Amino acid sequence: MKSVQILTGKGIPLRRSDVDTDQIIPADWLKRVERTGFEAGLFSTWRDDRSFVLNDERYAGASILVAGPSFGVGSSREHAVWAIQQYGFDAVIAPSFSDIFRNNCTKNGLAPVALPIEAVEKIWAAIEADPNTNIVVDMERLIVEVPSIGLTESFPMEPQNQHRFLNGLDDIGITLSHADQIASFETSRPSWLAK
Repeated sequence: MKSVQILTGKGIPLRRSDVDTDQIIPADWLKRVERTGFEAGLFSTWRDDRSFVLNDERYAGASILVAGPSFGVGSSREHAVWAIQQYGFDAVIAPSFSDIFRNNCTKNGLAPVALPIEAVEKIWAAIEADPNTNIVVDMERLIVEVPSIGLTESFPMEPQNQHRFLNGLDDIGITLSHADQIASFETSRPSWLAK
């Protein structure tokens, strides 16, 4: 996982609530054995509709998905996070996330940013008025800034998850950060337990 201090990018307004993981990445895509190529399946059912926001060329290159309440509800598939990341998003801003989806985000390096609905609506309006609007997600100070509209809003994140982002640590990285203690424990363990 890469270290994330500050994310700056354009946003895309997904004005939908209760977006479940089957809508994010339909079950057909779960048959893949690779962990790559999921971007083609991101919202694939909705993308058949030419008016769907991901098909709007004004938002090409957006790296921050701005969605409605209850984003990522449904099954626990990590594929939903992989699809969002592989499409090019570094963060999802929404008023709320399912716990499992948020947890999958933090373990895979996709920043889940929970803001009040009023702030999300202001961001939607700003990026719809000007698709080049910059959004800044500061993982160290835990704030979102949209300078063009003077918005500064803090967001919650558990200290251990903030630590993951700031230091680029996935579960394996966290385990390896305790390598000295693990080695020390192994040397003091009775030999009959080593077999």
